[in-house]
Amino acid sequence: QVQLMESGGGSVQAGGSLRLSCVVSGSTLTQYCVAWFRRAPGKERELVAGIDTDGMTTRYADSVKGRFTLSQDNAKSTLDLTMLSLRPEDTAMYYCAAESLPCTVLGDMVPDYWGQGTQVTVSS
Repeated sequence: QVQLMESGGGSVQAGGSLRLSCVVSGSTLTQYCVAWFRRAPGKERELVAGIDTDGMTTRYADSVKGRFTLSQDNAKSTLDLTMLSLRPEDTAMYYCAAESLPCTVLGDMVPDYWGQGTQVTVSS
């Protein structure tokens, strides 16, 4: 059974930074496309950033390009999301999710597994 656990959320002021971490247990990152999603109050869930099983193909939402960066550690089965220059509109619950093969973050991901989520709050 695959389990995902997020950590690293918190409250920061606009312009600040946070680093979210997702630990994938029960499998390896080479078997799943893994992505960070977020859901803000009153808004639909959106894919923030994700990476394919090849460890190279990535996808970022337009709203976070240039500010957010993924980093993967296959040995530790972790996928981190470094978030810089945070804005109030980045406030949301952030979830780590994994989709089993065949999958690609370049298409519509339909994750099989979800973490519990970690809250990110950015104040102006």
